[in-house]
Amino acid sequence: MITRSFYKLLCCIGLVAIFVIASSGISYAAPKERFATVDIGKVFDEYEETKKYDTEFQTEGKQKQEERDAIVHQIRRLRDEQALLAEDAKQEKQNAIDAKMKELEAFDNEVRKTLGEKRNKAVREVFQDIENVITQYGERKGFDIIFNDRALLYKSKQFDVTNDILTELSNRYKKGKH
Repeated sequence: MITRSFYKLLCCIGLVAIFVIASSGISYAAPKERFATVDIGKVFDEYEETKKYDTEFQTEGKQKQEERDAIVHQIRRLRDEQALLAEDAKQEKQNAIDAKMKELEAFDNEVRKTLGEKRNKAVREVFQDIENVITQYGERKGFDIIFNDRALLYKSKQFDVTNDILTELSNRYKKGKH
């Protein structure tokens, strides 16, 4: 049977051991996590692939605008011709004008749909490239989390790796690995 004084002695020895361990400087803290932030908007806007797609879309948009302008010109010509006709011939021209108006509307809808789909596909590809580079960068540099800085209210500039990501994207683009 353990006596009361022996029990007190064990408690004192335990407390002394805890004090010695605590004051010895031994640390049992968990490893520190590594965080970074990226300005996705800046990366997207300054990425060469984005600029390439923007140029392509501007060129295609101008071409489609020229095609649209030609249809509008035909409609105006038909209306001018209609104004010079006798009343009985005007209805026939009106039918031609109505057909051209429907053609213009169908053209506008098709262009909007086609260009919208192409743009969405391009944006998905660009964001996939960006995501891949950020993932590879984070793994290579040992980051636990990389945040989109637009979701943060405050961040220290030391966590911003945007320029590093842009450099890697640019290098990949130049090598044709996008």
